[in-house]
Amino acid sequence: MEVAALVALTLLLGALVILVAIAVGKRKEEIREEIEQAAELTAEGSAAKVPASKKPKQEKLRVRKDKASQHTFSHQLLAASLKSHSANVTCLDFSSNGKYLASCADDRTVRIWSTKDFLEREHKCLRANVDLDHATLVRFSPDSRAFITWLANGDTIRIFKMTKKEDGTMNFKAAPEDFPLKHKAPILNIGIAETGKFIMSAYTDTTIHIWDLKGEILASLNTNQMTNSYAAVSPCGRFVASCGFTTDVKVWEVCFGKGGEFKEVARAFDLKGHSAGVHAFAFSNDSHKMVTVSKDGTWKLWNTNVEYKKQQDPYLLRTVPCSSSEGTLAALSPDGRVVAISDGCNVAMFNATTGQLEEELHGVHSEEINDLRFDVTGRFLACSGDKAIRVFHNAPGYRAAIRDMQDMLKKAQNEAMKQRLQQQISEAQRALDTVLAAPNE
Repeated sequence: MEVAALVALTLLLGALVILVAIAVGKRKEEIREEIEQAAELTAEGSAAKVPASKKPKQEKLRVRKDKASQHTFSHQLLAASLKSHSANVTCLDFSSNGKYLASCADDRTVRIWSTKDFLEREHKCLRANVDLDHATLVRFSPDSRAFITWLANGDTIRIFKMTKKEDGTMNFKAAPEDFPLKHKAPILNIGIAETGKFIMSAYTDTTIHIWDLKGEILASLNTNQMTNSYAAVSPCGRFVASCGFTTDVKVWEVCFGKGGEFKEVARAFDLKGHSAGVHAFAFSNDSHKMVTVSKDGTWKLWNTNVEYKKQQDPYLLRTVPCSSSEGTLAALSPDGRVVAISDGCNVAMFNATTGQLEEELHGVHSEEINDLRFDVTGRFLACSGDKAIRVFHNAPGYRAAIRDMQDMLKKAQNEAMKQRLQQQISEAQRALDTVLAAPNE
């Protein structure tokens, strides 16, 4: 009995050992499989991780590359691309002494560029910060020692004075107080008279304010054009003009007494002839000519050197078809020889006398051109529309000047006059040849 019990116990223990061995063997197999699976997963994970880690890296690099890259543009007449702004440029203005170009942008800065650096490889600029705001418009004072801005958030005019420090660097100081809010509609444009006697602000309704330099309103105008599309102060500082939904351009003279006291804003003359609303206009430097561009698909050149007080009206010199759209701008060279018209991202340059299209600049900016103007010497045409400012040689201006002098040479009877004209023609031709031969930006 005891032997049987012992045998049974032995068999039971043997069975248990076998079961444990089998279980351990299975567990070992499971562990081995788990290890192999884990190894496979790790390998797969590693294999997947490499391209995954590379992919974001490549994407990051691609993002950085896209961020760094700007709209590229090249042209034979491109003199400079000014690229210090980190956001879109909204406005440009050349100083009346011809030395500086001011630009403002959404990056809360105003930049002052030296025009003598346009043809250099590096384009340095001075930076003025617009604290807690950014400027959408900028205009130089007549003495080029200050500038006014329109504040995007403040919705008003702020004056900055430019002073030189002892080390020769420039300091920009904002006036203690901004101009008061006296408008209801969004801003359209601002300007300072070359005489230094008044500041203009125009709005998208039908309002134009004339201010003194201390921020007091001298006069308010209602243009009666349903909406204003553009307004500006003439380069001579006498006139303020506006255009809009109606087909005419209205011009007023801001009158002052002999002692400098403000008298009135008097209606001077109108430019009538377009068959649709006028997008924009521009004056020549002496205000003796004006160019207008309209929704009717034409630009017109006018002689405005008239005695309007004697009821003499401006007269039309030329009508030329052109491409135009909402936001189209016009610029007239200081001597009145060249007309520039923007249409979207493109610029066309015409001979003002003949109306001939001389240059077409396509895709100048990645976005619509928002400012277009000649410098006071007439050598350069500048425009903005994205983060860069494009500056072009005014080759049509050189050609027009050469043709005019050649016509004068044919009529000249004085030998000294002939020699002088021949010399000037040669100099202008050399300057044009240099511009056309220079490598573009």
